[in-house]
Amino acid sequence: MDISIIIVNWNTKDLLRNCLNSIYQTVQNISFEIIVVDNASHDGSVAMLREEFPQVTIIENTTNLGFGAANNQAISIMKGRYALLLNTDTILTKDAVYELFSFMEAHPDAATACGQLLNADGSKQNSIASFPTLWTLFLNTSLLEYLLPKSYPSKRYDYKWPIEVDSGIGACLMVRKQAIDEVGMFDERYFFFFEETDWALQMKTAGWKIYHVPSARIYHLQGQSIGRDIRSRIEFYRSRYQFFRKWKGRSYYQLVSLVIFVRTTINWLLTSFGNLVTLCTNKNLRNKWVVNSKLILWHLNGRP
Repeated sequence: MDISIIIVNWNTKDLLRNCLNSIYQTVQNISFEIIVVDNASHDGSVAMLREEFPQVTIIENTTNLGFGAANNQAISIMKGRYALLLNTDTILTKDAVYELFSFMEAHPDAATACGQLLNADGSKQNSIASFPTLWTLFLNTSLLEYLLPKSYPSKRYDYKWPIEVDSGIGACLMVRKQAIDEVGMFDERYFFFFEETDWALQMKTAGWKIYHVPSARIYHLQGQSIGRDIRSRIEFYRSRYQFFRKWKGRSYYQLVSLVIFVRTTINWLLTSFGNLVTLCTNKNLRNKWVVNSKLILWHLNGRP
């Protein structure tokens, strides 16, 4: 088996259907299996799979285990030499999987490879994740990408050939099974966000390389598989703290915690001022104020 395509689903039945159809329409001349891990959906996703895609292997969870733990379930039974991790809100273009597969076959030092993610209108999404540091917290990441393009590659640049990167966005990520066997599966302390960044750092520490392959193009309806409410924002912050706690010393972690809280407070003050000036007539500003308010309360409550 060449590839085991692994998809974690949570209440995204229609997106999942479209994703699966794109796999069967675009993946050719490569042997593959599909494993869908359903994290206790209540929208009829599993029934749809059994009726429309009986060839798909289904792992049905009774609770939402999170992204990393669900992927680990599939990785533990996969038959392929590579795992292709796909979000349900992705649509593969022709030869996208072949481009990733061919690159991995030709580069035995590669642990993972990510393609170029696209918005629905064909414009580029950021497909690369740099390892978070105090620099990325103190300064705007976009500024770092502009000032230090070699250290912080991003969608603002056109890459003609594959480049080595820190980490790839997990919406579409091909991973060598040999590398997984060496460094282990996802760290399940991350419920959602930063799993692939943590994994990439583990792999690079073990001597493997991570690549971005721009010729593999994938549409990504960003955010539709996870939602945009305060719960997802808190989960992002929780995972970021977990990353620093795991990889940095105590003093570094404490400084990071202070910087994140100060930045959140500044954002709250700025949105408060903006709402005063506009008399709360701007919906976007109102929503940002609510999110920042809840994030500050979450911090003050001990980041539960």
